[in-house]
Amino acid sequence: MVSTSPTKQEVANSDGKWIEEDTSRRAKWWYSTFHSVTAMIGAGVLSLPYAMAYLGWGPGTLVLAISWCMTLNTMWQMIQLHECVPGTRFDRYIDLGRHAFGPKLGPWIVLPQQLIVQVGCDIVYMVTGGKCLKKFMEMACTNCTQLKQSYWILIFGGIHFFLSQLPNFNSVAGVSLAAAVMSLSYSTIAWVGCLARGQIDNVSYAYKKTSSADYMFRVFNALGQISFAFAGHAVALEIQATIPSTPERPSKEPMWKGALGAYFINAICYFPVALIGYWAFGQDVDDNVLMNLKKPAWLIASANLMVVIHVIGSYQVYAMPVFALLERMMVKKMNFSPGIALRLIARSSYHLHYSLESPSLSLGIFLVSLADLDLLPLHIFSPVLCG
Repeated sequence: MVSTSPTKQEVANSDGKWIEEDTSRRAKWWYSTFHSVTAMIGAGVLSLPYAMAYLGWGPGTLVLAISWCMTLNTMWQMIQLHECVPGTRFDRYIDLGRHAFGPKLGPWIVLPQQLIVQVGCDIVYMVTGGKCLKKFMEMACTNCTQLKQSYWILIFGGIHFFLSQLPNFNSVAGVSLAAAVMSLSYSTIAWVGCLARGQIDNVSYAYKKTSSADYMFRVFNALGQISFAFAGHAVALEIQATIPSTPERPSKEPMWKGALGAYFINAICYFPVALIGYWAFGQDVDDNVLMNLKKPAWLIASANLMVVIHVIGSYQVYAMPVFALLERMMVKKMNFSPGIALRLIARSSYHLHYSLESPSLSLGIFLVSLADLDLLPLHIFSPVLCG
């Protein structure tokens, strides 16, 4: 929603309405750090060495560095735009879109982009969580009856039927913190494991031999993987909306502090995994670098479990804005009353739909592709157009 920032008098003598609206604005600056880390650093970090295999040392490192700097800059711009109109806070992208393009055109420009990214990422995380849960169980219990991957995806989806009932971003802070710690942990396992293993025999950094058309496709796929790795901007405004703001200390100050912390963690996760993973395996690296590390089995199993915990948090961070949109629509169009019943119906329906759809590999690939393509205009062009 578009909300009004409090004046000095409102801060000192808040009326009941402001207190009610302010209940979700209690976040500290470090909340924005681990929310952003959870949203940004996903299992896609494990595919960065594979992207390097098609780009090479020079172009691959350059693309990673440019992506890091460019997205940090656009994160700063989005933070500034949150309160670019004095006394007003744009809590959602759709609000900023209405301000920039008008009340009718704005939602049509902004909302489809954001929904493609958020719903697409949720489906990707649903599939990734199911795959890693399956891999963990196969390694942890070799004698157990093996289930199909689609069943593990449904099991992973079932977890969210309970977590989705948490009302807002502040209520999932603990889940998000655990997810952020897990992302740092499995990234460290990946690059330390590669470093400890050393280079494979006859490692080659030459470009893979394939047809020109196929190689071009894979180069663009590698660029898409790197783009997808920097996906946290899709919920930047919603994260900042949880931070209190006063004329003396606007929300952009703690949010920027938190964003810098998130990008520092991002750098110590992404660059070592990408560069050391490529150094160790060269053009023979797998699309998930953990798959190249066969031993010790317990450590690889632990890393897969960490990925599961992380994508549980990531799923919730990306789903929260979608929940808010669904519930607002149901209250406005279907006369539902806000409360537990509304959350139970709206959020359970969302999870049920995508838990059943996610096992479809073609849908997953389609939405991953859309999300890769859509991330660029959402967090690169939106600040330019709105500024």
